[in-house]
Amino acid sequence: MTSLSFVNGHIVTAHGVQAAATIDVENGGIVALDANAGPGAIDLDGGWLMPGFIDTQVNGGGGVLFNADLTVEGIAAIGEAHRPYGTTCYLPTLISDSTDAIAHALDATDAAIAAGVPGVVGAHIEGPVINVSRKGIHDPKHFGTLDDRLMDVLLAPRRGRVMVTLAPEVAALDRIAALARAGVLVSLGHSDATYAQARDGFAAGITGVTHLFNAMSPLAHRAPGVVGAALDDQQVYCGLIVDGFHVEDAALRIALRARPLDRMMLVSDAMPCVNARVKDFVLQGRQIHVEGGRCVGTDGTLAGSDLDMARAVRNTVVQLGIAPAQAAAMAATNPAAFLGLSQTHGSLAVGQRADWVVLDADFNAVSTTIGGTLSEATRHHASAA
Repeated sequence: MTSLSFVNGHIVTAHGVQAAATIDVENGGIVALDANAGPGAIDLDGGWLMPGFIDTQVNGGGGVLFNADLTVEGIAAIGEAHRPYGTTCYLPTLISDSTDAIAHALDATDAAIAAGVPGVVGAHIEGPVINVSRKGIHDPKHFGTLDDRLMDVLLAPRRGRVMVTLAPEVAALDRIAALARAGVLVSLGHSDATYAQARDGFAAGITGVTHLFNAMSPLAHRAPGVVGAALDDQQVYCGLIVDGFHVEDAALRIALRARPLDRMMLVSDAMPCVNARVKDFVLQGRQIHVEGGRCVGTDGTLAGSDLDMARAVRNTVVQLGIAPAQAAAMAATNPAAFLGLSQTHGSLAVGQRADWVVLDADFNAVSTTIGGTLSEATRHHASAA
């Protein structure tokens, strides 16, 4: 058993924020958590210790795009790129592609989990059953329906979670229900659905909304659309990209006041540029330029983000005025609940996996621990800095 003590900071536990703590770790899990610190305690210097961040939308990182590298090595490289910024669990995310690519992505994720790649807990298949009028950067040549072959691929037994983003107005409700019954996490996104169509999707089994506000029908006073349906609903989980580009801060603040905070999740929607020396990249044959944290195609369309989860938390606190403990829940506790992992992930408590991130007083990531072990990637990142 290993005991780690922390003092002079803010430790966000499942039972509140405390100034000091000793965490006992055995076999990768937390077996005791005390509010007192022992000798040799780590001085947080006014910083924060939060549960490890869980990102349900990670398209790439470290120069690797999941669509372009459907391998265990590619998945591991993406996770390694995001670990220095506090991400301890993630879903590698496939942007709309062929059914064969979807099958390869899910198989590679299974293999990564079997190989013990740190942090990977499933895969997110974003599209191709989405609305061309809300395509964003997705390539319409891949768009289709929930046909028998795609259903077979999505319903095959898997080692981890399977999340699927789709537009309910172009997907049969009975097939959405079949996915949900089988344990697939169905999320609404890239959709031009009416308010009623979105509500029908929720009733059929949709439990999430992918990047609220972006690539979906907006809220208008006589046509509430997807945004109105999501804000009106109190149960579905909504992902938010808090990077200063995807959504205006005022809209985010309004959304956070309109719904229970425990149904809001921070996501990065990260592209290969995160933690990469070369920022520009190619997405399915299209050049994407990255400058000042903004990723755009040649026509100016936003193409994911250059955001990491530590910066998402910082932006949520500094720009949106959310309390740090609530921002931590949006980055860890809430996505764990959405994924059905609350018994083992998402908070600092006895019985949870020993995953956490240390942030300085300005909410910059300092170190990341997964299963009680300081990440090698974090050490390399810190020494390189």
